[in-house]
Amino acid sequence: MRLKQHKGRVIIYTGDGKGKTTAALGLALRAAGRGKKVAIIQFIKSPERTYGEHIMMAKLGIEMSQMGAGFTWTKTPEEHRQALKKAWQFAKEKIMSGTYDMIILDELNNALAIDRFPIDDVLSVEDVVELIRMRPSHLHLVITGRSAKKELTDVADIVTNMQAIKHDYCEGVSAVKGIEF
Repeated sequence: MRLKQHKGRVIIYTGDGKGKTTAALGLALRAAGRGKKVAIIQFIKSPERTYGEHIMMAKLGIEMSQMGAGFTWTKTPEEHRQALKKAWQFAKEKIMSGTYDMIILDELNNALAIDRFPIDDVLSVEDVVELIRMRPSHLHLVITGRSAKKELTDVADIVTNMQAIKHDYCEGVSAVKGIEF
């Protein structure tokens, strides 16, 4: 039996449980370990804060760009809209460049789920689906974040729903450095 040639996969990590970004970062490490060129674009996390994954990826030589404005309540809607517009343009350029083997769009699902202010004119589900279909055939595209849109899960090859069973955050324990950030 002859195996099918591998094409780039679209992988989505979604759900209310922890571990979506962590799983994607694991794929980045695995791909980089095999000599693949990887880029990670974070849509919500801001370069104004320090995150453990950013520190480590820099040490490993894995390209990571924090393009967000932070949580939606931390800046004005227009600041968030401009950050999303810039991040989406940056992501499209990276994806269509053909120079990467894997690109992770971290928290893109969260960005697409924003409903506190309009974003469709700077980042729409339809544009994401179109880019998924137009991407270079070898490119693995990993998308993370809660509330993945059905249009995205429909075109994905692999979808994993992270389910929360228990988390001490619900009992008032704050995020732990080295675990959540």
